[in-house]
Amino acid sequence: MKIDQTKPLEYGTHKNEMNILGFWIFLGAEIMLFATLFTSYFIYENGIGNGPSGAEIFEITPVLIETFVLLTSSFTIGLAINAMRLKRTKATLWFLAITLVLGATFLGVEIYEFIHYYHVGATLQTSGFTGILLTTLGTHGAHVTFGLFWGIAIFLQIKKRGLTLETANKTFIYSLYWHFLDVMWIFIFSFIYLKGMM
Repeated sequence: MKIDQTKPLEYGTHKNEMNILGFWIFLGAEIMLFATLFTSYFIYENGIGNGPSGAEIFEITPVLIETFVLLTSSFTIGLAINAMRLKRTKATLWFLAITLVLGATFLGVEIYEFIHYYHVGATLQTSGFTGILLTTLGTHGAHVTFGLFWGIAIFLQIKKRGLTLETANKTFIYSLYWHFLDVMWIFIFSFIYLKGMM
C-alpha cells in the first residue's frame, strides 16, 4: 500500500481518497432526502386543520438549546480533526467525546420537545402540518442517534488502535456526516422554527 506523505493522514492512500469521495456522493443522496422533507413541509405547513399551528406549539428555549449544542458540536468535531492531523490522539479523543456529549444533549432536548408536542395534541395524525413536522424532526433526530452510535464506535477504535490511516479516514468521514447534520439543523431552525414562530 503506497502512502502519500504529502497529504493529511485521512487522504493518505488512494483507497482513503475513494472512501471520502464515495461518502460525498452518499451525502448528495441525503441532501435529496432532506430536500424532499423540506418541500413537503412547505406544502403542508398551513394545513393545520383543527390542530395547533407552529406559533402555538414551538417553544424558543429548547430550540435555542438544541441549536447552541449542535453548532458547538460542529466546532468540537472540527477541533478533533485538527488534533488528528497533528497526530494528537488524546486531544482527538477528548474533542470527539465532547462532540458526542453535545450530540446526546441535543437528542435529550429533542425527546423533551416531542413529549411536549404529544401533550399539546400535536401528533402524526393531528394534521398535515404536525405530521410532516414530526417526520422531518424525527428523521433528523434519527440521523443524530445513528451518528452517536457511529461516533462511539470510532472513539473505541481510536482508543484501541490509535491514529492510523484507517481510523483517521473513518474519523474524517464521520466529521463530514456530523457537519452535514448541523447544516440541516440550520435549515430546520431557520425555515421551520423561526418562520413558524412569526
